[in-house]
Amino acid sequence: MQLITFYKVIVFIHIFSAILGMGPGFILTTVVKSGNTMTELRHSYKIRHKLHIFVMIGGILLLITGLIMGIMSPYLFRTFWYNTSLILFLIALAIGPVMLSPRSRPIKALLASHVGEDIPEEYFRLSKELFRYENLENIIFLIIIALMILKPF
Repeated sequence: MQLITFYKVIVFIHIFSAILGMGPGFILTTVVKSGNTMTELRHSYKIRHKLHIFVMIGGILLLITGLIMGIMSPYLFRTFWYNTSLILFLIALAIGPVMLSPRSRPIKALLASHVGEDIPEEYFRLSKELFRYENLENIIFLIIIALMILKPF
């Protein structure tokens, strides 16, 4: 009885973490697209940074609770939807340091060094590339959500 209750608590934390982490993650790109001046853009990136903290906490909790559920119910490791979700989640996690961080650094440097209110063309080029990878990550997360809901195979 207690094991079932503990499992339900883990499922609750898992779902709550998905909302906490993935929800803000889907709007990170949108937040910074609203800036029309350098002041607004810098402010947008500060908001984005604060939202990203929720994304990181939610993501860590998602991974931990997902693995705990797998350990508690080992049959999950034999299901297509669970294994595919786990692999896609690990790929999405790897996109952060491998693809997003290197593309974020020049944007951060530009925001810190640019003088004036006009947004330089260089920013648009750099952000377009960054946003392409963020959109890829969002598509991966949408696939994971679909797999979690539908549980095919």
